[in-house]
Amino acid sequence: MAEITAQMVKELRVKTDAGMMDCKKALIECDGNMDEAVKYLREKGIAKAAKKADREAKEGVVTTIVEGNDGIIFEINCETDFCSKGDKFRNLVAEIGAALKASAAKTLEEALNVAINGTTVEKYLAEQCAAIGENMKFRKFGRYTLNGEGSIVSYIHMGGKVGVLLQATCGNAATAASEAFQTMCKDVTLHIAACAPKSVDSSSLDPAFVAEEQEIAKAQLIAEGKPEALLEKILPGKLRALYKQSCLMSQEFVKDPSVTVEKLVANTGKELGDTITIVAFERFQLGA
Repeated sequence: MAEITAQMVKELRVKTDAGMMDCKKALIECDGNMDEAVKYLREKGIAKAAKKADREAKEGVVTTIVEGNDGIIFEINCETDFCSKGDKFRNLVAEIGAALKASAAKTLEEALNVAINGTTVEKYLAEQCAAIGENMKFRKFGRYTLNGEGSIVSYIHMGGKVGVLLQATCGNAATAASEAFQTMCKDVTLHIAACAPKSVDSSSLDPAFVAEEQEIAKAQLIAEGKPEALLEKILPGKLRALYKQSCLMSQEFVKDPSVTVEKLVANTGKELGDTITIVAFERFQLGA
């Protein structure tokens, strides 16, 4: 049996942030082998994390990382606002973010399987639950990579309560580099954060959502006593109102309601002598 010294216990505590008695027990169980003791504590950490798994994790942070023509957005949750503002949690988010940005992950499933510190993001986050003391979840992930001219732009609102990642394209490099284009893109991300559109335009709006809303509108009209013969005339107007409420390009621009977002984009393109297109966006709201 190897001698377990106080220095060994201290070293293991620094490596794992586990309690002194847990570290001593791990070293005894592993006959003083530091690497095995770290593995032992990680395994115990996973077990502890599993006990926390039924506790809700609705706090946390939405984070974006944009470098050049590539950007990611992701959400990691914890249980309390106190934890979400702490250095341990923030450092963990930054560490995971760096691994994700360096990867080729495009989907949530791929992100969870990105390699980090000899394991995967999903397993590493579970291991860290014991050290931080709260249940944590990797809830959402998105990535945009620009092909051609344009920009990937992000915006974080309320310290990470809401995050937006936007992909916009244009015809030439001069447009993409212009202050007017970058200002417009930033304004659109602010608008998305504030107004929560569901899609870029009507063509990309979820058909199931549209069908459900039409059924609700029809039921409301019938309840109001509108005759069946008039429904076909009234429902198209209801649909247009739905598009105006739910589609980014149809919404009134939050900073100037006299123009729609579509008009804002068109005006900026006209000013720069180019065609600008809002290709896609992600809007993550913490816990939603």
